[in-house]
Amino acid sequence: MVILRTPRLYMRKIQTDDYSSICSILQDIDVMYAWEHVFSDEEVMQWIDENIMRYNRDGYSYWAVIEKTSDKLIGVTGLISEQVDDENYVGVGYIYKKSYWGNGYALEAVSACVDYAFNILHLNEITAQIRPENTASRKVSERLGMSIKKQFIRRYKNRDIPHLLYSLTI
Repeated sequence: MVILRTPRLYMRKIQTDDYSSICSILQDIDVMYAWEHVFSDEEVMQWIDENIMRYNRDGYSYWAVIEKTSDKLIGVTGLISEQVDDENYVGVGYIYKKSYWGNGYALEAVSACVDYAFNILHLNEITAQIRPENTASRKVSERLGMSIKKQFIRRYKNRDIPHLLYSLTI
């Protein structure tokens, strides 16, 4: 079932049979540089299961992004309930196959997710957690009208990693 459509893409829930396509994203070190590691086969399956759990709990999560012309899964984009410094937010995130970088797909899909958050979910704020050195993601957020709300430290794999919290409110 299609959740969102854009001129070049459509988004649907991730399914367990998307495993090999998701592996090609989460197991590419160039794509996963912000995480500083690739996911194991087991971690990819856990990631898929976690997204399916979020659909049931929250009604949203990362969605599979399908390019209309090829009907191929080229990435994931979606909304995630998350916490920063003990405050609850709904953030937008995305991860794309490297061969699709630089084509405006992230901006197109994230823009549709932001519209969904404001117009369907009736949220009044959407955020994005971005590492300071991730200039490409920062540019996507800024093109959407987001601005830095604060800096924070995110604990991941026993490491403290600096992040920026971008925010857009209506």
